[in-house]
Amino acid sequence: MNSNSSSMMVTASIYALLVLIWAATPLAIVWSVAEVHPMWVLIIRYFGASLIALCLLKFMRAPLPLDAVSMKSYLAGSLNLIGAQLFIYLAANYLTSGLMALIFGFSPLIAGLIGHVVLKTHKLIGLQWLGMGIAVAGLSFVFTDSADSKINPIGIVLMLISMVSYISSIFWVKQIDAPLKPMSQATGSLMISALGSLLLIPFIWQYFPAQIPSQQAIIGFVFTMILSSIVAMLCYFWLIKRLAASTVSLSNVMTPLIALVLGATLNHEHISPNAFLGIVVVMLGIVMYFWKEWRQQYFAKARK
Repeated sequence: MNSNSSSMMVTASIYALLVLIWAATPLAIVWSVAEVHPMWVLIIRYFGASLIALCLLKFMRAPLPLDAVSMKSYLAGSLNLIGAQLFIYLAANYLTSGLMALIFGFSPLIAGLIGHVVLKTHKLIGLQWLGMGIAVAGLSFVFTDSADSKINPIGIVLMLISMVSYISSIFWVKQIDAPLKPMSQATGSLMISALGSLLLIPFIWQYFPAQIPSQQAIIGFVFTMILSSIVAMLCYFWLIKRLAASTVSLSNVMTPLIALVLGATLNHEHISPNAFLGIVVVMLGIVMYFWKEWRQQYFAKARK
């Protein structure tokens, strides 16, 4: 096996690991908050992840700049963590893990809409608008058909707020454009998130865990603290340096489907035939949205 083939295998393996972690994270969140208040889980997760990240940073001998620009970038990154994740944890009490993943799969579409309408950074073509419409129609069909499932409008609103926080964080970090290494950015954002989460304690002190949760809850908690917060982050930053954005964005099609299968298999989450049809329609809409980007990437490679 030559070095090029070996490199492709490594890249494919890391890509598959990232997709699996992202797909399993909603289920891990649902498990972790089943017996412990969501905000306590979030606080412990961020402090644990911060300590692990600091150890990795020291091992990698990477700096952690504390100048004004870097601190601003950490704050912007924390909007994705303590901002977006806070609402995801709250939504876990209202939605199944599969539907959480499906809704969050709309993040690139919402980001494109904000870039087109608000920031004027790029223009959406007709096929992308059509893809958005089809995806929204499919999601609406899923919710309508699943009236007897664990679906609550509050959960949907919380997930939408989470998506806006996540997308805003991305745009803000890019706008600041601090000269930071990925691990430094991630560690700083985790630390800001951990410190920010302390503000929640006066409101949730009465829900402090009084006993050790079940093995399933502990598995979910450890998964989110180590794999979701650290490993996935390292995989993501490794991939975006080596693959086109369009290739990485393909995970937004695969992740919800895998998450739905995991939820149904490991957590007995029911998916009716009609709801499954709606999910397929959502995936079709997302594929249509990304088609232009994937096609451009294909022809760019062909010209080389």
